[in-house]
Amino acid sequence: MAATILIVDDQYGIRILLNEVLKKEGYQTLQAANGPEAIQLARENVPDLVLLDMKIPGMDGIEILKRMKAENPNIRAIIMTAYGELDMIQEAKNIGAIMHVPKPFDIDDIRKTIKEHLTL
Repeated sequence: MAATILIVDDQYGIRILLNEVLKKEGYQTLQAANGPEAIQLARENVPDLVLLDMKIPGMDGIEILKRMKAENPNIRAIIMTAYGELDMIQEAKNIGAIMHVPKPFDIDDIRKTIKEHLTL
């Protein structure tokens, strides 16, 4: 059975790009544009991995990750950010993010990173 990846990003183009690339790799994907939607999808589907943007209007990635972890401490997330905000990255890792991917990302690098973390 294919792994399920939840893509959380307020930018439609990034969600579509990641969706297409990950589906070609054989993964099932879910997409969310905001925090409440992401939390609901994670609750209903229990994804194998979450790709989580840190800068989302309304509810940032830190709050989304905290809420997901409160409901499911085993949920695994890779955070994505275009900002070099080391404090935010460290806070996300302290909450339980498994790693950080800077934006813009190289699609081959993110594909490899996802594969590595899904086979752990």
